[in-house]
Amino acid sequence: MSLLTHLLACLFGMGSWVSINGLWVELPLIVPQIPEGWYLPSYLSVLIQMANIGPLFVTLMHRFRPGALNEVAVIYVIIALGTVASFLLGFFWKETVVVAGVPRSVSLLVLTFFLAVVDCTSSVTFLPFMMRLKPQYLTTYYIGEGVSGLLPAIVALIQGVGVVHCINSTQSLNQTLNNSSSAVTFELSAQYQPANFSAEVFFFILSAMMLVCLVAFLLLNYHPAVAREHPNGRYTNGVKAKSQKNRNWVEQKPMMDPYRPTNQRQKSSFGTGAYSWIQVSYIFVILAWVNGLSNVVLPSVQSYSCMPYGNNAYHLSATMAAMANPLACFIALFFPIRSLLFMGALTVIGSGVGAYIMAMAVLSPCPLLVNDSSGDVIIVLAWLIFILTLSYVKVIIGVILRDEGHSALVWCGAVVQLGSLLGAVTMFPLVSVYSYFSSGDPCNTKCP
Repeated sequence: MSLLTHLLACLFGMGSWVSINGLWVELPLIVPQIPEGWYLPSYLSVLIQMANIGPLFVTLMHRFRPGALNEVAVIYVIIALGTVASFLLGFFWKETVVVAGVPRSVSLLVLTFFLAVVDCTSSVTFLPFMMRLKPQYLTTYYIGEGVSGLLPAIVALIQGVGVVHCINSTQSLNQTLNNSSSAVTFELSAQYQPANFSAEVFFFILSAMMLVCLVAFLLLNYHPAVAREHPNGRYTNGVKAKSQKNRNWVEQKPMMDPYRPTNQRQKSSFGTGAYSWIQVSYIFVILAWVNGLSNVVLPSVQSYSCMPYGNNAYHLSATMAAMANPLACFIALFFPIRSLLFMGALTVIGSGVGAYIMAMAVLSPCPLLVNDSSGDVIIVLAWLIFILTLSYVKVIIGVILRDEGHSALVWCGAVVQLGSLLGAVTMFPLVSVYSYFSSGDPCNTKCP
């Protein structure tokens, strides 16, 4: 296997969600300077779900007009769009326009919608493109997808976004005894540290990351070393030619799967027929479930589950979760366990840990062990195990569906977006409309 191809596949995967992930980690710096304030995350959630029009269009084209959509051209367009939109955010994110008598961050919202279209559409285009390379490179692509969350988090950490210092503040209390007197009390209050560089610079860095993804994709298409890593056969728009002179196109199938016995009886018409329709449904239900949990449901309550334990616990859990994703992909590169039973067991473990995290968010600002250092350790480990297990499941499902053909990977991306959509529809009213969760103060935890 070519190390260059592995590197390019990783950098290509990095561009899948780096823009939206970067926008989320930059929120503490953006929110105080725009009229929407902390309503912005709610608007972003809606915009991201509206952006599913992109993957919906690609999926419908693949279903009803197979081969008509130029997959490579679509990828070039969305990566270029992501690069330009990230660059323009650096100039216009603070600009406001008066709408119905109220100032609104129209530029920020419009450009964010374009970024969301790019990232959502990558789910149904980037993955199927990886059919053009050998199966081993799909796991490397997933490592890059995990890095798309880790790199912006590292840049934001260097920037100093969201770093809180607890300082003493004085308060005067009037007491009426025999005579009027004033007593002074000291209380810790949270003060955010100024950023080491501006949000403009951060957006330019995001644009540079997307540009790196574009260059990596260009090399994946044209570099001679990568061409040697292609399986036998010529592929265009997700279909493979039967012969050099035959113009009839058929759905791409894998040449040989070393994990399955030869001459195996087909169990269904899905892909190679290696799985029955019940097993296929089981795989897609798990895929939707783990993506809904790990992409939307639990991240939407991360601050509620961690902040009561202190600012250090919150930042450490966020960092460990970001590192767990590429780590799980790296483990799957060497230990790709395809057992459906093992996949289900990991899903149950990850979901159980996720239930604990959700319970702590519900109990905020007074979760279990809030006044004990063991509570900090447990919540950080919970986030690490949660992301690690479910990320491994996502990679293994991707590897399995890769062997079922190009169409299976298109549906894989569509189900990923469907799971995220269902998670957003569930959590948005709870968090943003009904305010079901209560924030904890990182400096003052007043719990019995």
